[in-house]
Amino acid sequence: MPALSTVVWAAGGVLLGWVLWKSGIAFLRTMGAPQPEPPPPGEMRKLNVRYRCQVCGLEIKLTLAPDEDPPPPRHCMEEMVVVAPLYE
Repeated sequence: MPALSTVVWAAGGVLLGWVLWKSGIAFLRTMGAPQPEPPPPGEMRKLNVRYRCQVCGLEIKLTLAPDEDPPPPRHCMEEMVVVAPLYE
């Protein structure tokens, strides 16, 4: 008859193997899921707005937004400032 510690180690190994198997299968299923549908072509609005972070100088260009006048993004924990006109 095997020792109790051997039985516990074997049961723990089987349990750990089962958990790894299930999590691996779940991961592979999420990788094989189809991509979500893109939004309908009328929902996003084309823009050409440039923002600059006053703290570090980072500049970004916003080309699509769901709003007419989108709120400025945040960088370095502060709102960025507009450096180009909203409408060209």
